[in-house]
Amino acid sequence: MAKTRAFVFKNWIMTKRNVFTLFEILFWPLVAFLSVGLLTEFAALQPEMKAFILIGVIAMSAVQVCQLDVAYALLYDVWSKAIKHGFAAPVGIRHLLFGSLIVGILRGGSVFVILVIASYALFGFNFTLPGALPIALFVLGLFLSAAMVGVFVCILVLVFGNRAEVAAWSLTSLMLLLCGVYYPVSVLPVWVRGLAEIIPLTYFLEYFRLFYGFPPIFSHVLLKGYVMVIAYLVIEIFAMKAALHRAKRTGLLLKLSE
Repeated sequence: MAKTRAFVFKNWIMTKRNVFTLFEILFWPLVAFLSVGLLTEFAALQPEMKAFILIGVIAMSAVQVCQLDVAYALLYDVWSKAIKHGFAAPVGIRHLLFGSLIVGILRGGSVFVILVIASYALFGFNFTLPGALPIALFVLGLFLSAAMVGVFVCILVLVFGNRAEVAAWSLTSLMLLLCGVYYPVSVLPVWVRGLAEIIPLTYFLEYFRLFYGFPPIFSHVLLKGYVMVIAYLVIEIFAMKAALHRAKRTGLLLKLSE
């Protein structure tokens, strides 16, 4: 537990010292939210269509911020040329990932709350309509999805080095395209829809939109979402251990450090 708290403290210190993290929490999520929200007002969308889009925007903003913290667990050390020192310490990958995820949940949760309040104050959208339990299940699914993306970024960094850091920002954009953030996945071509079906976020969005009058395209969406995201996380943890072993063996870990 102390080892996990150490990574929580490390990420928290890095967050406090970096003024640009305020942009990740306040500026960029609010800009994206307001631009899309104002577009729904201009297009005079029906309340249910506005709900469909705003749910997607709020969910994606929370996922983006949370997954960045998980990815930063490795990227901060890569950028400071100190990655070998982190792995020389007597800690496990689970401590690194869980500690960074806690900070990610705090930051992503802050974004979520801010946007939920803004959606009601500015656009009259009641995000709390489904009730406490559905919201909790939805938010937990979002954070597990964010952890899945962040761990995948860490794996790519350990395999490909600095060239893979762009994945920290591009993967969520790809998910935005595939998971039905702004539109139902039924409008996608059949072969693209197959990709959407293997991404857990698709099912969590479908689950929550059910309470706003949008029947799910897939069956057992909540069960599928949780089974899939947990399975991915377990596989990724083993894959990250293998990637770390390979990086040590090939010397990549030293190349990423001073």
